[in-house]
Amino acid sequence: MANYLRQCAVIFGFTLLGEALHRLIPLPIPAAVYGLVLLFAALCLKIVKLEHVKKISDFLLTILPFLFVAPAVNLLESWGILAPQILPIALLVISSTILVFVVAGVVTQLLCRKEENDENPS
Repeated sequence: MANYLRQCAVIFGFTLLGEALHRLIPLPIPAAVYGLVLLFAALCLKIVKLEHVKKISDFLLTILPFLFVAPAVNLLESWGILAPQILPIALLVISSTILVFVVAGVVTQLLCRKEENDENPS
């Protein structure tokens, strides 16, 4: 239990840093994005080891679908406002989903090639 609390404190710490950056830097970037970028950088630079956040991250990923229930219900409650705009919203969601898939695929292929080149230097 203490391990989960420690790992949660690490994630909350980066979330707090993201909130601070959001208030200091006048850009329209959500505080959560700042926090995620900081955590990612800390993991890449080995400042934070994967073991320091692995268990709590796995737990949060397992409950992630549950966290979207309340926003989905709020959208359904606002159906009267959304209905006239459903076509532009649907096109935006579909095109952005395809774009995310393409970018994720390209980045994954580049990382796999880089890993292969690192393992098999010619």
